[in-house]
Amino acid sequence: MRCLAVSLTVVMAVSAVAATAQERLPLFDAHVHYSHDAVEMIPPAAAVAILRQAGVRKALVSSSDDEGTQRLWREAPDLIVPSLRPYRRRSDTAGWTNDPTIIAYVEDRLSRYRYRALGEFHAFGSDIDKPVVQRMIALARHHKLMLRAHSDADAIDRIFKSYPEAIVLWAHSGFDRPERVREMLHKYPNLWADLAFRNDHASGGVVAADWKAVFEEFPDRFMVGTDTFTPERWHYIGPHADFSRRWLSSLPRDLAERIAYRNAEAMLLKVAPGPGLQQ
Repeated sequence: MRCLAVSLTVVMAVSAVAATAQERLPLFDAHVHYSHDAVEMIPPAAAVAILRQAGVRKALVSSSDDEGTQRLWREAPDLIVPSLRPYRRRSDTAGWTNDPTIIAYVEDRLSRYRYRALGEFHAFGSDIDKPVVQRMIALARHHKLMLRAHSDADAIDRIFKSYPEAIVLWAHSGFDRPERVREMLHKYPNLWADLAFRNDHASGGVVAADWKAVFEEFPDRFMVGTDTFTPERWHYIGPHADFSRRWLSSLPRDLAERIAYRNAEAMLLKVAPGPGLQQ
């Protein structure tokens, strides 16, 4: 009995060490917003503390309006990777594709600050063919920025038709089925996908078989993200980081590290040099 107790103690200790090591897996959160209402509720120093306490080593941040992103980047330039969202206020989300004044706003911000991406923006299907969106895609081409698209598969097709060399991060993996995501990744080598605000890829800390197959086929194309689309979601960054590490621990270590942070870093090295990531 004593030997059994000792053995169990050793097993539990080893398991605890393994769990601690997995908890220390750094994360690149590829889907963070810090909009005007979040700034009011969570000051920049507190927001940075939340990210660091969660073990986030980098965060790709955009906001409505862009001032939130700039304030957060000034607070922690080693942590924040700025992305320019084409929204001056939340209400722009619905009508921006038909609003030419959006372009003046985007051009002004691009002339004053440096970014690694344009987006997250919401555009579906034929929205991509509208002049406002086409001009934004042209600006991404000119400035060599990644496009962060909250879009359906049809819109992704249209983006690459407009700009075949684009680097595109597909927000939420399009909220699409794993087999459809697989099809799109096959079609476009410069398409990456984040897993923000979806948990169908993992249950009970284990990756679903259909998603695992896609992760293994495309080990360098997925990344984690929280999506702080409301201020309250900032308080979920820590728990979401824990959730991510749990399901990542069910994957081989190399694949887990790729999805946790390496893929996002590699993706951003393909765009123009800029703040938030050494090149």
